[in-house]
Amino acid sequence: MLAPKPIQSDAEFVTRQDDSAVATLSLNRPAKYNALSEEMLSAIQQQLAEVAADENIKVVVLAANGKAFCAGHDLKQMRANTSKEYYETLFKQCSEMMLAIAALPQPVIAKVQGMATAAGCQLVAACDLAVAAADVKFAVSGVNIGLFCSTPSVPLSRNVPRKRALEMLFTGNFISAQEAERYNLINKCVDANELDITVKRLAEQIAMKPRETLALGKSLYYQQIEQNLQQAYATAGDRMACNMMFDDTLEGVDAFIEKRQPNWASRK
Repeated sequence: MLAPKPIQSDAEFVTRQDDSAVATLSLNRPAKYNALSEEMLSAIQQQLAEVAADENIKVVVLAANGKAFCAGHDLKQMRANTSKEYYETLFKQCSEMMLAIAALPQPVIAKVQGMATAAGCQLVAACDLAVAAADVKFAVSGVNIGLFCSTPSVPLSRNVPRKRALEMLFTGNFISAQEAERYNLINKCVDANELDITVKRLAEQIAMKPRETLALGKSLYYQQIEQNLQQAYATAGDRMACNMMFDDTLEGVDAFIEKRQPNWASRK
């Protein structure tokens, strides 16, 4: 008789590795293409909450182990539950996780080493920045099984031009990393052997900036983007005035005037 397979614990669904001020969270369900099961969603939310509270971390890299970045929701788990209440709870949980990325004080960079489909593509779009290997493909493919990618359409439509987004949503077709870069779904695509170093350099460049300024800037960006022009300027002006009161900002201004490098407290 075959021995039963060990059940993966919640703690193993997402691993964390810190390198100075950069935390890398890696989806760790490679045998299931990092599908977003209930357990995976909970693990991501837990890790995001811990990182948000960690004042030593300035940048988060969201990575994945295995061939796929994320294949979307766990359809087998979904099919095992047939009530509307269950689906409402599941998609609410997923949406809360995506919103937690936007609410995180640190910028989040998606490091996409493998395909990202449906809610996996949504996850890439939900991150602040994204870098992908040149051989990666993306799709919001739910329509191919009769399930329109409604929740993935939310961040997708806030990154990709309307007609490109609708083409992806209506056809479910894959696009290449090169197309994803042209569509603004990702910042850049690079050779697979350059993915690690490209993301590392980007993360380190951002991590050189004051944490408090990064947090204010990210929060402001997502707030003003949903406002009309007049409201956006009012909000931005208020935030900029607050920003000028930061000790690190005053030090940065003084350093610029005095033609020297700033001695930021957040670098100590």
